[in-house]
Amino acid sequence: MKLNFWDLALDSFMAHCGAEKGLATASLLAAQQDLSRLRGWAEKQEIPGPGAINDTHLRKFLSECARELATSSRARLMSTIRSFFKFLVAEGMAPGDPTTTIAIPKKGRKLPVILSVDQVVRLIEGVQGGKPRELRDRAILEILYGCGCRVSELCGIDVMDLDLNDEMLLVRGKGNKQRLVPVGQPAAEAVNNYINAGRALLLKDKLHSALFLNNRGGRLSRVSVWNLLKAAGREAQLPPELSPHTLRHSYATHLLEGGADLRIVQELLGHADISTTEIYTHIDRSWLTEAWLEAHPRAR
Repeated sequence: MKLNFWDLALDSFMAHCGAEKGLATASLLAAQQDLSRLRGWAEKQEIPGPGAINDTHLRKFLSECARELATSSRARLMSTIRSFFKFLVAEGMAPGDPTTTIAIPKKGRKLPVILSVDQVVRLIEGVQGGKPRELRDRAILEILYGCGCRVSELCGIDVMDLDLNDEMLLVRGKGNKQRLVPVGQPAAEAVNNYINAGRALLLKDKLHSALFLNNRGGRLSRVSVWNLLKAAGREAQLPPELSPHTLRHSYATHLLEGGADLRIVQELLGHADISTTEIYTHIDRSWLTEAWLEAHPRAR
């Protein structure tokens, strides 16, 4: 029986990924699909086995894949192939690694969805009423947009974290890093109304430090925040992809459009690296043109 080098190489690599690297089932299936694609192409080119593939072969293969695959899929494909050949070289099943001169395609950074100021107002103003849940939901929307909180940060807010006199909020971010963010007057008013007329009724004679409570008097969950936001979004006829992070993105974008310094926005968002904040400078640059036309002496 003729030895099939592809079968031997692929079986050995997949066993390595499953047993030693402990990859999840979905990751194993993805790797298998990627390498099956490479094998199918190589066999059409009459390349006898993986050890006979060189960098020229790989460049041609990837070039053909580029017509069918998105950048993220090509990046995963190349990452799989790189791991495959690194394993083969280590096991003595290939004379060299043909991937060393080939770069992995960079994934394009996906721009976040943002709302216009009018859409934000419509969303927040759409939550009316004096019932405890209505007061709570209005306060939540005001804080999400007014303070740029992540949903996990919002759920983690305690009553003592909020200083309504100085209109400041202590936010606990990733890695338990703390930051102080200003609370605007509309948000402060909404939270004050909730505390005075809604929170005690949700608390139901219990003791709890959380600011935002569920119907049982416990800390509100992230899923609950998602659900109330989705309901408010439908009422305001906003895009279905609306999420708590949409309000955070909108907060950052509107600050920059209003003239806030990028470093200040970085601090307010709690970003460790300013490159994370810089994505907001690429969303809508029309306001820069307008500012230039108004201010520069040689603009017209």
